[in-house]
Amino acid sequence: MKIFFEIFLTFFKIGAITFGGGLAMLPILDRELCQKKSWVTQDELIDYYAIGQATPGIIAVNVATFCGHKLKGALGGAVATIAIVAPSIIVISVLASCINSIDQIPLIKKALMGINIAVAANLSFSIIKLFKKTVVSFFALILFLLAFVLIFFFKANVVLVIFSSAILGILIFFAQEKFSNKEDKE
Repeated sequence: MKIFFEIFLTFFKIGAITFGGGLAMLPILDRELCQKKSWVTQDELIDYYAIGQATPGIIAVNVATFCGHKLKGALGGAVATIAIVAPSIIVISVLASCINSIDQIPLIKKALMGINIAVAANLSFSIIKLFKKTVVSFFALILFLLAFVLIFFFKANVVLVIFSSAILGILIFFAQEKFSNKEDKE
């Protein structure tokens, strides 16, 4: 029972202190889950993030579900999921009750502007860290550049780019396996 409470508190804290969505949560997830708790490795976290991005739903919630499931099965996944969304539900409920007047308060406008700047910095940090961790080969660099150009310049459908990249990754894996097996036989 203690581990479920610890899972809940950890993911509640992550949900409460993170602004900016899934990518902005990556450094916090890394610090809390990989460095402090050692519940998952950085490679596992990046895999969970990639799968969470490619599946329906909110990335951070998907990652929390995967991590909780790894720790304590379906119940651990459910606890982590509830915990990571609970702070947002609380804040959104409070804001919804006074939304008509809150956007007119100059202090709130300035605070939100500051939060947006901090989120942009956090996102930049996450992107650089994710790039360093995942773009580790010439093939990965080419795939990254191709995906970036397709999405940024040609406004390609992100889902199609992700699935195409997955298929290319699988094809390259099998090609490399076949090539390495051929070299081993010679």
